Amino acid sequence: MEMKSTVNPIEGAGPVKQVLANLFYGWGYNFYRKENQQRADDLLIRARVSEMLGMARTSLAAMERTYRQQHLPAPTREKPFPDAAAVATAQALQREQQALESLEVRVRNAAVPEMDRVNQRHRNERETLDRLAVVDGDLVLAAKAISDAVAALTDPVAVVASVPDILQQSGVESLLTQRAQVLSALASN
Repeated sequence: MEMKSTVNPIEGAGPVKQVLANLFYGWGYNFYRKENQQRADDLLIRARVSEMLGMARTSLAAMERTYRQQHLPAPTREKPFPDAAAVATAQALQREQQALESLEVRVRNAAVPEMDRVNQRHRNERETLDRLAVVDGDLVLAAKAISDAVAALTDPVAVVASVPDILQQSGVESLLTQRAQVLSALASN
C-alpha cells in the first residue's frame, strides 16, 4: 500500500516562517481561549473519573466470577440446586456492579458547559468554569477513594456490605448535584 505524502509549505522556508512554525507546533503556542481549554479539561477529567469507576466495577466482576466458580458448581444428581446463600451473595455482587456502572454512566454523561452567546453575555463564563474545575477535582478524589477502597476488599460477603457505604461516603452523588448547580442557568454569578 502506498502512502500519500503532503508537502509542508513551512519546510524549506526562511527563518521567519520557521519561527512561526515553532510558535505553532513546538513552543506550546495555543490559539484557544482559556475557557475552551477548561471545557476540554472537563471532558478529560470526567473520562478519567469514569475510567476509575470502571476499574472498580471490573474488580467486582472478577471477584464475582471467582466466587461463582468456587461456590456455585454445576448441578449434580446429588445436589441439583445451588446453595441459596451463595446465589444471594453472587446476585448482591452483581447489584453492586450495576450501582457502580450507573454511577460511571452518570459521570460520563454529566452536563457539559454550554458555549453560546446568551450564556456568555449573562454569566461570567470563566468564573463558572473555574468553579466547575474545583468540583471536578473533588470528583476525581472521590472516584480514586472508591477505586482504592473496592480494590482493597477481598471477601465477597464484606464487599456486599461495604460497597454501598463506600459509595455513600465518597460523596459522588452530592458532587454530581453540586456540578449541576454550578452549570444551572439559575446559578448566580
